[in-house]
Amino acid sequence: MVGGFLRCGSPVKVIDEIIKEKIGDLTLIANDTSLPDFDRGKLITNKLVKKAIVTHIGTNPETVRQMNAGEIEVELTPMGTLVEKIRAAGAGIGGFLTPTGVGTIVENGKQTMEVDGKKYIFEKPLSAEVAIIYATKADKLGNAFLEGTTRNFNTVMATAAKTVILEPEEIVDEPLDPTQIIIPGIFVDYIAC
Repeated sequence: MVGGFLRCGSPVKVIDEIIKEKIGDLTLIANDTSLPDFDRGKLITNKLVKKAIVTHIGTNPETVRQMNAGEIEVELTPMGTLVEKIRAAGAGIGGFLTPTGVGTIVENGKQTMEVDGKKYIFEKPLSAEVAIIYATKADKLGNAFLEGTTRNFNTVMATAAKTVILEPEEIVDEPLDPTQIIIPGIFVDYIAC
């Protein structure tokens, strides 16, 4: 899992290290595949991703090219469904019902059920081995503050991975004020600087 929404709140330094080390054959779970020359998009451009589970790829023509050439598998998921699948994994919930995608290709191969006369798709939780997330500021205990819209997917991904790597812009010596903590350090395994 890689936090961020296009260029907002992306862990760019850790992504650059993945590219430098040529760590490939990845399944990317993210909101998007960004732009070809930025953060998650560079993972695509460098052909390190075998599968992308995302909400859209329209800003990265390289993702589209690789998908059409059969070089990458892309699983498009409605944004609200994707974030809820991740949240369900983080909360230990076995899945949830959603009307989003009923009667479309999103429904194909999935269990459906009717509740009070309305049809729903059953969506399973989505977790990851590793989540790479961004923070505006963190203390040495891993408690993190995220400014404004940088919270995006970062907050929910912190709860749904076995290992969480936090990339803060700033690390402070003193513990963060509890009222500033957006992601508690209990979810963070490593702080990348």
